[in-house]
Amino acid sequence: MEWTYVDEYEKLLFRMSSPRVMIDNASCADATIVMIDSARKHGILLEAVQVLTDLNLSIKKAYISSDGRWFMDVFHVTDLDGNKLTDESVLNYIKQSLGTIHYGRSKSFEGLTALELTGTDRVGLLSEVFAVLLNLQCNVVEANMWTHNGRIASLIYVNDNDSGSPIEDSQKIDRIEAMLRNVLKGDNDIRSAKTSVSLAVTHTERRLHQMMFADRDYERKPRIKTCDESLVVAVQNCLEKGYSVVNIQCKDRTKLLFDVVCTLTDMQYVVFHATINTAGDRASLEFFIRHLDGTPISSEAEKQRVILCLQAAIERRASQGVRLELSTDDRLGLLADVTRTFRENGLNVTRAEISTTMDRALNVFYVTDALGNQVDSKIIESVRQKIGLSKLTVKELPLIYHQKAERDEAPMGAGGAMLLSLGSLVRRNLYNLGLIKSYS
Repeated sequence: MEWTYVDEYEKLLFRMSSPRVMIDNASCADATIVMIDSARKHGILLEAVQVLTDLNLSIKKAYISSDGRWFMDVFHVTDLDGNKLTDESVLNYIKQSLGTIHYGRSKSFEGLTALELTGTDRVGLLSEVFAVLLNLQCNVVEANMWTHNGRIASLIYVNDNDSGSPIEDSQKIDRIEAMLRNVLKGDNDIRSAKTSVSLAVTHTERRLHQMMFADRDYERKPRIKTCDESLVVAVQNCLEKGYSVVNIQCKDRTKLLFDVVCTLTDMQYVVFHATINTAGDRASLEFFIRHLDGTPISSEAEKQRVILCLQAAIERRASQGVRLELSTDDRLGLLADVTRTFRENGLNVTRAEISTTMDRALNVFYVTDALGNQVDSKIIESVRQKIGLSKLTVKELPLIYHQKAERDEAPMGAGGAMLLSLGSLVRRNLYNLGLIKSYS
């Protein structure tokens, strides 16, 4: 009887602590409403937003509120075409994932070795990195690279080219770190260039934010103008309620809310209430925050640091330059060859997303000229001729509300600047996670 009582008590605790998720497709005409009711815990808001953004869903509106020890989050979401979610496999995955966020969810990189790189950005740097890895018989399976204010942060997942196993030989790891550090140092970055081998337990994009934050990119002078000159971040104290209020006005884009919440969470602030609205290509975000100990921001210097850090978090992912998509059969040396072609034609990679699925390379590069300006279309076409016109394609960045307006003459702010692509990106992500058999 005693063991039965313990089992029932544990079940009760499990039910009380597990988030309750409801999905409503009837109340709103142009969005699916996702509601989460859960016990309050530091970081749980970030985990919820991460689930939605990892599926490339657009968050049109959001309302976050806490009452004592409980949170209620309401998200208005659409797919990248601005439509409500109707696919049952997507809805079920969302409900299942949000219902287990207390226990953490992150993409598995089992069998891979994670390399973390930070340093000074320069034209051709990514090409040199991939060339070194090729010479060391490292196969790049997945990688992400961001640049901001003249700095670069990259997380690269590799395995041994010969065996396909993770790289565990300590001497080889030391050699990889030393050679990559020499590449990152260049001529004038002796102190700040860093390389390390990570356990890869942190969400990739969150880790990139952490790496750039640790590199203090937010304090460095911008080398080129930001994509959004209308970006405004303000912080005020609401003394009667004991909160600090953060207001953000900027261009809307995919994963904007994730980038902001990620930064606040990693700076050890707790979001108690928040309102997020989008209209056209603009986003308005308001957060009521406190420190973990329950106190608001205490000084003007701290206010300015929060402002700078949030501005940097929003700018890091902002799309600068032409978006090039590479889709081809994966092979040894592919990335080294492609990025060398970029370098030889004076293209600077400002952001990169590298992935391999079923022996197929699906890579995205954002490129500018050496000064951060738009690349001449003739140079882009020359690069495409060398790499393969059918392999490397140029993707425009139309605003989703323009696309919707063309269909029904009613503009809507359903997610900012994003790409239209063949098929559903949500279904592709479910396919990559092994949750459905096909996304075609």
